[in-house]
Amino acid sequence: MKNKRIMKILIALIVIVLIAFVTLTLMLPSFVMDAKKQTYEEAFEWQSEHYDTSFYDKLEKTDYTISSYDGYVLHVEFLKNPEPTTDYVIITHGYTDNMMGSLKYAWLYLDLGYNCVIYDLRGHGKNEATFTTYGIREADDLICLIDDTRERYPDITSLGLVGESLGSATSVTCLKYKPDVDFVIADCGFSDIENVLKAGTPSFLVDLADLGARIRYHYSLKDMRPIDSLDDNTIPVLFIHGADDSLISPDNSERMAERTKGKSEFHLIPGVDHAVSIITEPGMYADIVRNFLGKK
Repeated sequence: MKNKRIMKILIALIVIVLIAFVTLTLMLPSFVMDAKKQTYEEAFEWQSEHYDTSFYDKLEKTDYTISSYDGYVLHVEFLKNPEPTTDYVIITHGYTDNMMGSLKYAWLYLDLGYNCVIYDLRGHGKNEATFTTYGIREADDLICLIDDTRERYPDITSLGLVGESLGSATSVTCLKYKPDVDFVIADCGFSDIENVLKAGTPSFLVDLADLGARIRYHYSLKDMRPIDSLDDNTIPVLFIHGADDSLISPDNSERMAERTKGKSEFHLIPGVDHAVSIITEPGMYADIVRNFLGKK
């Protein structure tokens, strides 16, 4: 009787451990791929606390939507430059942010003579809620937006991509499709999401999250590697990274700058953490971009 009781306890413990393992495996990817997103109000408030956003109210703006490759609807806003120009940039924001987060870059490109197209990444802003694939589906969306932008604004003589963090990874990932763009400016992006996660989380938990992502979302974290899109790329890319970035190590940008086949530049902004280079050092940042683009 005693042995049977012990056996039952062991079986119960094994079942509990298995249930806990399965639960943890299925829950972990949601923290990585489906985090809570900011509202427009929250994002704009943060922007306004860190720099002068008054320029935004004065701009002529056009809101519209486009349908992506799978029918998913993306919300877009066109910011018309006050001065006549046929130069355009598409700006892609970071994870959990929305198009309001792109305003921190819009002022610079407007000043440099570009019209700006800003939009909400899949699962962000006004778009339908869904999970993030760290550049995989997002790059497909961006390709559709590039095509739409060229069709919608046929006067384009130059079109560039600007991205921050996840937006940087998205812009770099889409290069594997050889998009019809003239340059990319990638700020604080990751070369692969796995190294970022493992820098702050035990490796076995990241591996469990990868397994859970495969089961729940049918995507692997190991496949989310923007750097692999650069092997045949000839489009010029400017990589910018805060030297003290505590979320995504600057060597992510350095590795990508070394990997691309085309022209590339890699610039570190001293003493700057994640995604605030243009706010902390706006003059230095503007000079780097201006020189890369050949703007006086």
